Amino acid sequence: MKRHVLTLFELTAEEIHEVFALSHELKRDLAAGIREPILPGRVMAMLFEKQSLRTRVSFETAMAHLGGSTLFLGQDVGWGKRESAADFSQVLSSYVDVVVCRTTAHSRIEELAQYCTCPVINGLTDSAHPCQALADLFTLEEIHGKLEGKKLAFIGDSNNVAKSLAVCCAKLGMEFAVASPSGYTFDKPFLAELEREVPGAKLTQTAKPREAVRDAIGVYTDVWTSMGQEAESEQRKIAFKDYQVDVALMEGAPEGAVFLHCLPAKRGEEVTADVIDGHYSAVIPQAANRMHVQKGLIAWLLGERP
Repeated sequence: MKRHVLTLFELTAEEIHEVFALSHELKRDLAAGIREPILPGRVMAMLFEKQSLRTRVSFETAMAHLGGSTLFLGQDVGWGKRESAADFSQVLSSYVDVVVCRTTAHSRIEELAQYCTCPVINGLTDSAHPCQALADLFTLEEIHGKLEGKKLAFIGDSNNVAKSLAVCCAKLGMEFAVASPSGYTFDKPFLAELEREVPGAKLTQTAKPREAVRDAIGVYTDVWTSMGQEAESEQRKIAFKDYQVDVALMEGAPEGAVFLHCLPAKRGEEVTADVIDGHYSAVIPQAANRMHVQKGLIAWLLGERP
């Protein structure tokens, strides 16, 4: 059966654990020098409208390790310009086995998925970044073991990354605490959807970073100004000036708590260099896990792993 992964609302907790189990297995295989070509001849289209390092390279490498191949499609293919969305989506998915899409408005990927006859994976939209959140929680599981009942803190803008983390935490029985200034908290439609789709989700919203990090096994932040928000940069520097993750804030979390960031980072803004480059930081293994978890997700979606 065709499955899309546009947000993590579309996966059950059991399915997330299945993806994690596959990812762990494939990561162990790779460490042992095994790159079993379980997807020979399969082709992934990568439809990207925004810049990318981690998402693009990790997906391309993952597919190569699995024995398949990728096509990188930029603006030249004319998505939404040269022909109707229905024609474009049906033709594209008649050529390939899976599509990874990184675009602006979430409605664009929903329209693409509506007509695609193969799975569509969200590589980032303005409201969701599910593959990032899966890799983040996978990283915490590697470090801290079973996640249920534990807490993750997010400091900063309640953006697409924070939303996907909130959903993933809720699905896996974790508490998610967000510290944001006024005007940068979760919007009401998202909160209503979270409550409707994952009743009883443990979500805390606060304006106090120290309150958010208390009892948290991970402290997460993102840039204050994301792609497409450059005109708001100065305004955001003022709004988020009290939301920097520094050593003093990390010391407010329990011993063993790690620092996470989806990268790229701006040292001296949302995080100090002694945190992101110091002993708290798990950002490099976190970034590396993008490939391992996406490999598990691809294998899970295409049903080629026993």
